[in-house]
Amino acid sequence: MAGAKLDALLVSHSANVRYLSGFTGSNGLVLMLVDRAILFTDPRYKIQASSEVDCRVQVVRGPLLPHVLAVIKRLRARRLGFENNRVSFEAYQFLKEHLPLKTALDPVAGWVEEQRMIKSDDEIDHIRRSVDLNSAAFERAVTRLRPDMRESELAAELDYRMRRLGAEGPAFETIVASGPRTAWPHARPSSDKLRGNALVLVDMGANLDGYASDMTRMLFVGRPGARVKRTYGAVLEAQLAAIDAVRAGVTAESVDRAARRVLRSHKLDRAFVHSTGHGLGLEIHEPPRLGKKDKVTLQAGMAITVEPGVYLEGFAGIRIEDTVVVTSNGCRVLTPTSKDLRVI
Repeated sequence: MAGAKLDALLVSHSANVRYLSGFTGSNGLVLMLVDRAILFTDPRYKIQASSEVDCRVQVVRGPLLPHVLAVIKRLRARRLGFENNRVSFEAYQFLKEHLPLKTALDPVAGWVEEQRMIKSDDEIDHIRRSVDLNSAAFERAVTRLRPDMRESELAAELDYRMRRLGAEGPAFETIVASGPRTAWPHARPSSDKLRGNALVLVDMGANLDGYASDMTRMLFVGRPGARVKRTYGAVLEAQLAAIDAVRAGVTAESVDRAARRVLRSHKLDRAFVHSTGHGLGLEIHEPPRLGKKDKVTLQAGMAITVEPGVYLEGFAGIRIEDTVVVTSNGCRVLTPTSKDLRVI
């Protein structure tokens, strides 16, 4: 804050509140001052906050912002930073209308997220355990897969297995799609039955102790034909090339470029319609993004996904995704699940 000449920083995004204070409740604000921090929450979380948080906790009744502003006024803060990409318009208007005239409101989008990009050893261990649990849930659910099962049934089985193994729940809505619907990158599970002689795409992640994992694997119900095998091989080649490109010091766009170069050699690059990956941690999608124009330099300790895919309307979509940790000389793949096309 000193570098930006701020007297205080108001943090409102729940993942950032948790990162800075340890508080996991649904209603909390952190006011960062030069020499201390204060967590504001309501009476529902009094006991919880006292056991989770090591900074000062101020339990208040009613909306939190008026109590934050009371502290700002008492301290005579001249410059208050706020997360302009996270705060609601209503909260912004309230701040503008009720701050003292001599207090400037400064937008500071992405400050905490930038700190969160580099994971501590403890955070990496949390992510690794989430990845392991996610893979174990996948293995257990797949053994119960039946050709007449509905997409929604398989999704429910995957979520159930995550919770049985100790997850707080899925890190995002589990994706299960069969046949031509695999060409929808973010298809929601439907009531359709898994098709015979068709691909099944499963994209799933667990939330364990607050940390997310993310994995995509492909199944085939029946006997895959030559085109399926050829396309799957191309995507796998692209994914391995992208993983090989990951290391501290390279740009995010260079990893994306490595995947696209392979798909271009197979004349599939135009069917790759999203970025190659993203960061993850307390949220399923965090910086950095690994896209065509993303110039962020990768650093050791970043946890990212590598997930190229191709989506061919009327035929199928194929995506392969792992969670990896950037190291000084490469990366460590956390996902233990085989990347072979699994035939059911």
